[in-house]
Amino acid sequence: MPTHPEEILTYHALYTSPLVSVSDYCCRACQREAAPEESSERNNVVLLRHGLFARHFGKRHATTDVNQSTFFTKDSTYRVSHPAGAGDRGTVFSVSPRVLNDMVRELDRSVDEHPERPFPFDTGPCEPTVFWRHREFVLRLEEASIRPMEPLWADVTALQLVADVLQAAFARHGKTRRPQRSATDADHLERAEAAKIYLASHLSERITLDDVARAVHASPFHLARVFQQRTGAPVHRYLTRLRLRASLERLMDGAADLTALALELGFSSHSHFTDAFRREFGCAPSEVRTRGRALRQMSKKLEV
Repeated sequence: MPTHPEEILTYHALYTSPLVSVSDYCCRACQREAAPEESSERNNVVLLRHGLFARHFGKRHATTDVNQSTFFTKDSTYRVSHPAGAGDRGTVFSVSPRVLNDMVRELDRSVDEHPERPFPFDTGPCEPTVFWRHREFVLRLEEASIRPMEPLWADVTALQLVADVLQAAFARHGKTRRPQRSATDADHLERAEAAKIYLASHLSERITLDDVARAVHASPFHLARVFQQRTGAPVHRYLTRLRLRASLERLMDGAADLTALALELGFSSHSHFTDAFRREFGCAPSEVRTRGRALRQMSKKLEV
């Protein structure tokens, strides 16, 4: 979306990685008539959280509200109005060109003929589940300063949201032309297995989806999709489970410093580790450590 005077349109970055950036925007404009012409600086997907706006392309216009996704094509020109006489607020997803084209290619091979213009439509549906997941995602990003998050989770979640609205838009406009499968099942399996090895070898690091994809020579979006198909879990959840299950043995052995253990296993803090552990196993790490201590004492008594 374009840059406007600060008092009319403001942006707040929520998350940025080499794959995708996510920003909150708030528009205070309320003019019902179309404003002067403007253009988009990049290919963006926007999901509204409040209000509506219309884009005017010559004599044609497209209105977007909270029930729809909207697509801004790089260098496209348009004018904006607010037919309801009020502003709007939403979320801007900017996916890197190489990843965005990978996503669109899954739905329409012709994107390779016009890679700089991947969107053959202006709007698409935003299904209820997607809208809810989007709102939850934004809330979680806003909490990042007090409740750290995994970049891997943010990458996968953002890309999946974009993929879902793209698929719905292509289906709505009857433009879906799925490519012939060039990659074999064996290739998919190989990528997934290589990713599993990479994750297990980098438990203590802050891993991004791009890190994993580069390591296994796959596109990030393709890897995320294939990995979940092959393992039954998203990449970020698979990594978290590896870390949590690795912690069990250490806790049973009586790991004294839970903060040190959390950091060693790639969690951002003691509380991050404890929250994830409780969600996965239904109890706190300290409870497992206590059980382990009791078992060791019992074993010693039996040996006497």
